[in-house]
Amino acid sequence: MQISPDILFSIMGFPITNTVVATLLTDIVIIALAVLVSKAVTLRPGSLQNAAEAVIDYFKDTAENIAGERASFIYPWAVSFFLFIVVSNLLAQVPGFESIRFYTPVSGHDGVAFLRAATSDLNLTLALAVASVIATHCLSVKHTGIKGYVTRFITFKMFPVFLFVGLLELVNELAKFFSFSFRLFGNIFAGERVMGTMYGLCSIGLPLPFIALELMVALIQAIVFAMLTMAFMHIMTDKLH
Repeated sequence: MQISPDILFSIMGFPITNTVVATLLTDIVIIALAVLVSKAVTLRPGSLQNAAEAVIDYFKDTAENIAGERASFIYPWAVSFFLFIVVSNLLAQVPGFESIRFYTPVSGHDGVAFLRAATSDLNLTLALAVASVIATHCLSVKHTGIKGYVTRFITFKMFPVFLFVGLLELVNELAKFFSFSFRLFGNIFAGERVMGTMYGLCSIGLPLPFIALELMVALIQAIVFAMLTMAFMHIMTDKLH
């Protein structure tokens, strides 16, 4: 597997890659689950409703413990990132996910995979990182005010110590784009390479422990991304910081 995704075809000059198709499939699955859960809501919840409520309650309770009343606008972001990432990661573990081949004029005899884990594309993980960081800063401006937001990075109190600290904070915010995107991309891409190697050595038995490991990684990476987003939103919307 190469680092860059394979281009399947183009629409009005926009390249459609196998990770773009996987992203659209992820969206479809999430929408379908949302519709099913909404129709299954009863006073005596079934397994699907219980699972949905467990996820929402977990992030809501966690946000309330760290952010108090600000949890109302923080936890929906965490839940959204978690659901998209975990569904995307778990779909990639479905047997045969990358077995469907697609043939292009330059794909050669074996073709290319029609689907590839969406989060194994650095473009997508960077987009998620950008969305997380920008949303965090927008919420910070909204809830702390322009003055409170700016003084996090530029202040002349105890000059030049606080000014230097503010500049370090600015660098730290810029570094989030790389840490968020490369952490998720690196773990998923490496897992895909390992699974490909195991299936190549022996498709029966040998991949099973690695499948279990990848399922755990899929869940952990989704939780890590969501929890870090929640923590940063808490810090940036806290007027005391």
